[in-house]
Amino acid sequence: MSETEAEQTTVPLDSVDRDIIRELTTDGRMSITQVAENVHISRAHAYSRIARLTGEGVLTKFTALVDPIKAGLRSSAYVTLKVQQHSWRELKEQLRAIPEIHHIALVGGDFDVILLVRATDNIHLRRVIFDQLQSMDGILDTQTFLVFEDVDTR
Repeated sequence: MSETEAEQTTVPLDSVDRDIIRELTTDGRMSITQVAENVHISRAHAYSRIARLTGEGVLTKFTALVDPIKAGLRSSAYVTLKVQQHSWRELKEQLRAIPEIHHIALVGGDFDVILLVRATDNIHLRRVIFDQLQSMDGILDTQTFLVFEDVDTR
């Protein structure tokens, strides 16, 4: 099995696993004791389930969600890219190095990549798009969609 196939192997999840995942995506700082209480299992069982889910790569990291406005990032946009197909691997690493890019997805459709870009204001956003993205070799076209409001779905 290749590394790509191994990464894409589905891990079977039962209802307890899904409940644990739901609890942790709601609050990644939740204690194991609290997860166990909310899911109605023992602390030891919760601990072993979380360890298994982490070991199997279902839970990949625990992180904080930042309110972009309160963090001074008042301007956000989704930016789509059309790229030369042979340049994706190099571009991916260049894009990862830009701190204003908060999400990168390789997609199918009318464009090849979609980015979530957050900046302090529209002038800063303009600099990222025009001076950094549009000057990269391999990017053929960009399209920008300003975000007027973020809606939390959790």
